[in-house]
Amino acid sequence: MPLVDIELIEGVFDDTQKQRMIRDVTEAMVAIEGEALRGVTWVRVKEIASGEWAIGGNPMTAADVRKAQSEIA
Repeated sequence: MPLVDIELIEGVFDDTQKQRMIRDVTEAMVAIEGEALRGVTWVRVKEIASGEWAIGGNPMTAADVRKAQSEIA
């Protein structure tokens, strides 16, 4: 039984986006191993408080992620 954890900075993704992540990760597992895996695939979304996630020693906030998203778009 696969267990997939998705860790996100709190406040970046809305509930609809998180549900889509859960569905799409489940579909990816089913595509690899077959339909029998659907009922036993666990996907958990864990949110880390804004500012409690760091890259290269620099804390990342939800605002930092949103700014980076806007620069990509």
